[in-house]
Amino acid sequence: MIEAHLDATGIVEKPDVIGAVFGQTEGLLGSDLDLRELQRTGRIGRIEVAVHSNRGRATADITIPSSLDASETALIAAALETIEKVGPCDAKIVIGKVEDVRTQKRKYVIDRAKDILRSLMEVVSDSQSLAEQIRQAVRTSEVAQWNGLSCGPDIWNSEEITIVEGRADVINLLKNGIRNGIAIEGSKIPEQIVGLTKDKTVTVFLDGDRGGDLILKKLQAVGADVDFVARAESGKEVEELSQKQIFKALRERIPKDQALQQLANGAGYGGHQQIQRERSLFENKFEQPQANIPHKDEYINFLDQLVGTRAALLIDADGRVMSKVPLGELGLILGDYPETNTLVVDGKINQDLVDLALQRHIKCIVGAGYRETIHAPTGMAILTQDDLKAAAA
Repeated sequence: MIEAHLDATGIVEKPDVIGAVFGQTEGLLGSDLDLRELQRTGRIGRIEVAVHSNRGRATADITIPSSLDASETALIAAALETIEKVGPCDAKIVIGKVEDVRTQKRKYVIDRAKDILRSLMEVVSDSQSLAEQIRQAVRTSEVAQWNGLSCGPDIWNSEEITIVEGRADVINLLKNGIRNGIAIEGSKIPEQIVGLTKDKTVTVFLDGDRGGDLILKKLQAVGADVDFVARAESGKEVEELSQKQIFKALRERIPKDQALQQLANGAGYGGHQQIQRERSLFENKFEQPQANIPHKDEYINFLDQLVGTRAALLIDADGRVMSKVPLGELGLILGDYPETNTLVVDGKINQDLVDLALQRHIKCIVGAGYRETIHAPTGMAILTQDDLKAAAA
């Protein structure tokens, strides 16, 4: 868009200005840039002139749209400044500016696209919220019954079970993806619970109050074969814990004998937080990398293949790759592969990944290294590239 300003020594009209523009530039730039021909072919648009008169003199603002390239448009603009007469009056034209309208259009398109994307993300966020509500509703509806006790749907085929106090606890575990919970549902320990503990790895997940201490003592008294004890934060019940609090409590579970010793020493529900801090944490790597790490050579090759892909391999207990998935979709897709035994990831291992693996009963995570300090449960192997190479040496 060419924008110019005209000053005339007398009164002129719009046709005088347009006539001068066409007449006094004719032949100046050659036939290729003749304004009449350019306007006929649509490469120069309609010339707009706004005339203003004051005290016997006229001024005018002239705008000329152009679809020519930048250099040709600049030539047209410069040619306008050669006009010296408009109608019967002497005149002078000065170019105000030559503006690339596409720049403004691009700015509008970018700003508008941002608005559209923002609206779209709000819709996506709402959709994700709805999807999560649906998933939670489905999980809640999955509460099953085993010999009259409320439980999760994986209680039969899972090698590990989590014993909680009531049905509401089972529901909260289900909402957060833990499907192997079973409730005692009462002050008396059911005989069927005792039998179930004989063939499973058992974690008792207790409320953070005196009632939790009593349930642990009762389980011990009836001969239940408990392996680990997890506790909710002091003063809280399992049914009201958030996902983060649930996983933290399960990560920090301790052997049953240690929990009973704490009770014997008087460190019950009020003192377990301090004791948890004092207990030894899971080491981030093997003290001495062992030569009998299964599939170590394959894991090294897998890590090399994954570099730069931001993906993960889902591997079963026999070392077979079942799927390759983007890291961002791992939490959604793992549910479709319950037989996943090992995760090999492109990148460093963080606590969120360990928590996800714990939720899905995954036994091993292999990654390039550690992004942060990792707290992993007993029985889960965390392997880095350095561990594998040391074991292969």
